[in-house]
Amino acid sequence: MSSTPMDIDEPGAGTPSLNVTRLLGPNGPSTSKVSEVIKNFRPTKFFQRDGVQEGRPQPHVLSIDFDDPGELCMTSESDETIQIYNVREGRHDKSLLSKKYGVKHAKFTHSSSGIIYASTKTNDAIRYLATHDNTFIRYFEGHDASVTNIALHPGSDNFLSCSLDTTVRLWDLSSKNWVARFNLTNPTLAAWDPAGLVFAIALPASASILLYDYRNYVKPFKIIDVLKEKGPADGEACFRGWTKLEFSNDGKHILLGTRTNGHFLFDAIDGNLKAYLRKPQGGTRRAAPGEGDGTSAALESSGDCCFTPDGRYVVSGAAKDLLVWDTMQTPNNKILEPNCLPQEGKKEPVLVQYNPRFNMIATADKELMFWLPVSDS
Repeated sequence: MSSTPMDIDEPGAGTPSLNVTRLLGPNGPSTSKVSEVIKNFRPTKFFQRDGVQEGRPQPHVLSIDFDDPGELCMTSESDETIQIYNVREGRHDKSLLSKKYGVKHAKFTHSSSGIIYASTKTNDAIRYLATHDNTFIRYFEGHDASVTNIALHPGSDNFLSCSLDTTVRLWDLSSKNWVARFNLTNPTLAAWDPAGLVFAIALPASASILLYDYRNYVKPFKIIDVLKEKGPADGEACFRGWTKLEFSNDGKHILLGTRTNGHFLFDAIDGNLKAYLRKPQGGTRRAAPGEGDGTSAALESSGDCCFTPDGRYVVSGAAKDLLVWDTMQTPNNKILEPNCLPQEGKKEPVLVQYNPRFNMIATADKELMFWLPVSDS
């Protein structure tokens, strides 16, 4: 495959539209299935931050998220800013400041002009912001320690938050008061199934994932014992380094990402390990949520892996390249080996997110990068 030059977004530079292709969907004409393009992704658009003061270090990206239509991409960054990008046009759209409270784990609500994010200073409240005029709509107060994860319900205005105060809280965007509180040991990650009927909470200290029925969440209806189901993984990966918890959109699998030498792929129905997704290059540098010390050398990950929207593939960052596993392949002794999506340079993809509506991947460390499928010509 020939080398593909990468478009660099610089201050004042022209920004032609990106040739993003819509995913195959139930309505409208078919375009490209993920399986038809997954091997052809290459870094295509690289964003250089404008406005960083001279002499100050380049900020790190702390989280990546897309709005529901896939038209906007948002990052929270270590210089206490929120950056929003236009996906179709491949350009930076706006910058929002949160100097008083800091910002991490920024998520779009189901409205593209509303976001929620966790604080990094002053207190540990979660803040609900209108992006069109940069005004706060509501504060969600209750956590007494750092928030490690925010998970929005796929179909309603409810969301879960995990915190180092040993609680998980269920919230409704329309109220400042939490709806439910779960007192657990070291709950660092949460996720919803695609139907919004089940949510999962990850507890690395006890090597377990708790599954709750959203209609009756008094106690979990199933517990996945990660230590028992670890397969070929080393024991340390069962208790530390958990970076991502996610259900596949087809409802078949649960992904538990780790910063170690592989990720866990569980059957969402019976909780058994389907495959250990081996990372030949090793894991990314960032600490897992709740395991960092706040310094640039120990920034916490907000997710170095994810499913593709069709639920078939897992995409992950590694020491250098992007890795892709096909979950339909048969594991060899429970191990699945990846294909590599190469990139030139040394920009480690420590954060990874696949666009929910377009064939496009966003990765980041200090800078945001868009990956698109390129032709074999």
